[in-house]
Amino acid sequence: MNEFDKYITLELPIKKELQQIFIKAQPSVIFDIGACEGEDSIRYSNLFQAAKVYSFEPLPDNYNKCLRNFSKASNRIKVFQMALSSSNGSATFYVSSGNPDGVNQSEWDYGNKSSSLYPPDSSYNKLEWLKFEKEIEVETQTISFFCENQSITQIDFIHMDVQGAEIDVLKGAGNMLTSIKAIWLEVENVSMYKGQPLKRDVELFMKRANFIKVIDTAFGESGDQLYVNAQFYSIFNLFIIKSKIISKLKLIYFKLISIKKNR
Repeated sequence: MNEFDKYITLELPIKKELQQIFIKAQPSVIFDIGACEGEDSIRYSNLFQAAKVYSFEPLPDNYNKCLRNFSKASNRIKVFQMALSSSNGSATFYVSSGNPDGVNQSEWDYGNKSSSLYPPDSSYNKLEWLKFEKEIEVETQTISFFCENQSITQIDFIHMDVQGAEIDVLKGAGNMLTSIKAIWLEVENVSMYKGQPLKRDVELFMKRANFIKVIDTAFGESGDQLYVNAQFYSIFNLFIIKSKIISKLKLIYFKLISIKKNR
């Protein structure tokens, strides 16, 4: 079994939370934005057997890998070669590449997972093996434009890994943003891409959009956050309260560890 096949058999990190969020009705529409090779699209399709998964990947090599992987996995996954963003048209896409020492690149491409609509920040060089040596033009669409063309009126869940372009994608949702029930996205506390919004910016945007943060793993340079739309899930939901308490306790713990290390 290669690394890709091993990965898609792993349990989703938010499986229990998603099952709780969608305990009354399973999701029917899932967006995987920044799908890479389609690994997470397959995992969500396996978890929610009735859902249609819309997968978005602008990088041509990755798009072709998605086509091959989905043909073997599920006919409920559709992949689109585009980047979702804040406007329709085209944009420069900064393509990542490289290979960590000791990793067999033929089994799974580790260098293709950091491409972005934002240029890399040269001041951030923690991954010396990661290179940005190529730029291409890619098609961009907004969520609202795409949904209108596809006759989609509601999105149940969004998985987003767009390397700094999270707010751009969400701004492009327009009025559709109020119909999104839950969002799982990556945030950074340090600038990995020039001009990217950081964790605090994403949190402020989501708060203003009436989303409740229920999971936060971004205690270091980067991590993931899970948000639920308060319109669909009350803040008094016991699950949400429990998750928020756990998240706060984790934050306090990591701050205490950091203070001890700096003494």
